[in-house]
Amino acid sequence: MRFTTRQDALFAVAALAGGLLFLSAHGYTDWESDGTGPGVGWRVPSLLGVSGAMLFRRTRPLVGLAVATPASLLDIALGPSLGTMLIYTDSLYAAGLYGPRRTAERLLGVTATVTVLLAGGVGLWFAQWSVIVVTGGVAGMTWVGPVLTAMVVRAHRDKAELERQRAEQLARLGELDRRNAVVAERARMARELHDVIANHLSAVALHSSAVLRLPDLDREGIRQAMQVIRDNSVQGLAEMRRMIGLLREEPDRAADPPAAPRLTDLKGLVERAARPDLTVGLEVSGTVRELPAAVELAAYRIVQESLTNVLKHAGPGRAEVVVEHRPDRVRVRVDSPLGAERTELPGAGSGLVGMRERASILRGGFTAGRDGDRWVVRAELPTSVSEDGVDGGLA
Repeated sequence: MRFTTRQDALFAVAALAGGLLFLSAHGYTDWESDGTGPGVGWRVPSLLGVSGAMLFRRTRPLVGLAVATPASLLDIALGPSLGTMLIYTDSLYAAGLYGPRRTAERLLGVTATVTVLLAGGVGLWFAQWSVIVVTGGVAGMTWVGPVLTAMVVRAHRDKAELERQRAEQLARLGELDRRNAVVAERARMARELHDVIANHLSAVALHSSAVLRLPDLDREGIRQAMQVIRDNSVQGLAEMRRMIGLLREEPDRAADPPAAPRLTDLKGLVERAARPDLTVGLEVSGTVRELPAAVELAAYRIVQESLTNVLKHAGPGRAEVVVEHRPDRVRVRVDSPLGAERTELPGAGSGLVGMRERASILRGGFTAGRDGDRWVVRAELPTSVSEDGVDGGLA
C-alpha cells in the first residue's frame, strides 16, 4: 500500500499553510483572561500533527485519525485554534468514509457521546443555558457533523456502486440475449437451408443416378427423370431466392418476395417425390383453413423433409402423406415402406433434428421411428396458444 497519494499530500500542505495563516491572525482561544496563555509557537506542533495526519486520509485513515486526535486534544488544552479544529474535522470525515464499514457508526456513537458530556460538563461549570447550547453546537459541528457527512457520502457511493454493478449485469444479460438470438437465428437458417437444399438436390441426385445406372432406360423413363430433375432444380432456385431476399431484408425492392410454401402446395411436392418403384399418396382431412404462417411453414417443411427421407431410404411400394386439420391443431403423418438398404447422402441425420426443432419451437410434438415394416413420422402443431401453454404431446 502506498504511503500517501499526491492529492492528499497537496491537501496536507494546503491545510498547514491555512492553519499557520489562522494562527498568525490570532485565530485561537486563550483560556487566560489576561492573554498570558501559550503563544503561537506552542500551538504549531498541534497544527503539524493534524496536518500531517492528512497524508494518510485515503491510504490509512485510521492511522491518520490516531495521529490527529491527540494533536487536537493538545490544541484544545492550550486553547482551541480555528485552523486546527477545521483540519481535524477532515480526519474524522476520512476515517468514516475511507475506513472499514463499521468505523463511521462507531465514530458517530463516540463523538455524539463526547459532545453531550462536554456540553453537560460545561453547563454544570458555568450554569448558563447559552453556554450549553453554544458548546454543544460547536462540538457537534466539529465532531459529529463530519462523521454524519461521511456516512451520507458513503451511502451514496455504495448505492452508485450497486447501480453500476446492476448496469453491468444488465449489459451482460443483454449480451447473452443477443448471443442467444444469434444462435437461434443461425439454427433457424440452418433448418431452412437444409430443408430447401436437401429435398430438391436429393431428388436431383437420385434421379440422375438412376439414369446413369440404367443404360437401357427407355426414352420415356429418361424424360420423366429429367422432368423431375428440372422441376426440383427450378423449385430449389425459387426457394433459395426467397431465403436470400429474406436475409437481405431490402425494404425498397420493387418486386414482392416469392411467397413462402404452404400446405396447399403439397400436391406438387408429393408428385416430385415419386420414384419408378415408389408411389406417394396425399390425404387431407378436416376443415382446411388459414393457418398461422409459422405453423404453415413448419408443417410444409416437415412433410418436405419426410419425403426427402422417403425418396432416399424407402423401399418399393407406396408412401402416404396424411394432413389432418383439427380445430386447435394440425396433424401430419408420413409413413413409407422400409428399404432393404439405406442410401447414404451427406447430411444424413440432421433432417430429423430439424423437424423436431420446428415442432418444439411451436410447442408441438414430434415422433419418428419404425412401426412394423413401415417408417412413420408424426408431427402435431398447435394452431393457437392458450394462456397456460400448449401440451405438445402426441395423442
